[in-house]
Amino acid sequence: MRRVRQLQREPRLIQGNLAMAEGALYAGYPITLSSEIASECARILPQSGGVYLQMEDEIASLAAVVGASLAGAKAFTATSGPGFSLMQENLGMAVMGEVPCVVIDVQRSGPATGLATKPAQSDIMQVRWGRHGDQAVIALSPSSAGECFCLMVQAFNLAERFRVPVVFAAEEIVAHMRENFVSPAPGEIEVVDRKAPQGPPGRCEPFARDAGAVAPVPAFGSGFVFHVSTSMHGPDGFSNNDPAVAAWKVERLHRKLDLHRDEIVMTREFYTDDAEVLFIAFGAVTRAARAAALEARKNGVKAGLLQLITIWPFPDREIAALAEKARTVVVPEMNYAGQAALEVRRILGPEKDIRRVNKYNGRIIAPRDVLAALDFPAK
Repeated sequence: MRRVRQLQREPRLIQGNLAMAEGALYAGYPITLSSEIASECARILPQSGGVYLQMEDEIASLAAVVGASLAGAKAFTATSGPGFSLMQENLGMAVMGEVPCVVIDVQRSGPATGLATKPAQSDIMQVRWGRHGDQAVIALSPSSAGECFCLMVQAFNLAERFRVPVVFAAEEIVAHMRENFVSPAPGEIEVVDRKAPQGPPGRCEPFARDAGAVAPVPAFGSGFVFHVSTSMHGPDGFSNNDPAVAAWKVERLHRKLDLHRDEIVMTREFYTDDAEVLFIAFGAVTRAARAAALEARKNGVKAGLLQLITIWPFPDREIAALAEKARTVVVPEMNYAGQAALEVRRILGPEKDIRRVNKYNGRIIAPRDVLAALDFPAK
């Protein structure tokens, strides 16, 4: 039976980190920038019939999350950049075992210790490609405290539905900002639970033969006998090195997301109906880009914004559709290489006028920085 903690229903000032923690609780069910998530969960999880566990390091933390999920619980952990690096091996284990879980990565400036408490958006490629081998995950990026709550519920829904790790790629700005928020009533946001096998307990196959299907998965200790292996395996979960089985498994990991791509990818548009200049942004930078679009319109420039909420799978179709009628595309992001801009270039090709706005000194991109890409006389 689901235990739902009654959240405050009146408007209140809430921090992004606390909104993530409460979103996880609503769904049924950490270092530095994410510390408030750990503190809040340690306080309220025991009151809600849940469990908070402080592990010795990030490697063990994600191992505990995988174990809790296989036992039937909704589980998550929170960290920032260096801790997220340590989690990659066990995140790969969760991918191979198709274990639903959520990992919050509150991005910070690096490399190494870097600017330990300053924001960045430099983990985007690590989120997608940080593990070795052919694999795929889902990643979401919030731009407000309200989105921290609502997208956290969606992160669990996607993890449970598709049996896949979901990375919640916030950054220090959103994690620490405080905004007015009214918690949704129980049932106001759909909450998805994983499918369990039907019929009497016994031996079952936790991985479907269909490469695109998501098989029901029982909980360890529920009476069903099944095996989960980090090695290449067939439908029964036991190690199998047959090349045909390996091809089936790798394809399955991708196809179960590819087939439902339109249900996974989320974006939001602002002022795009007649946009000749298209800003593409995600996370906290979305707010600066939206302000820049409004300022540009005041000065006769038809600018619009596409907010990337899902950053993996990358919203290629949505970007291509909007960019087709725009003469210029501007991609502001808090990293040096233009990690999202490189994907935009891949989608739109070498002929498109794509302008990058990059800041990597621990400070947020401001509206004037975005407008400067247009040679616009910003105030």
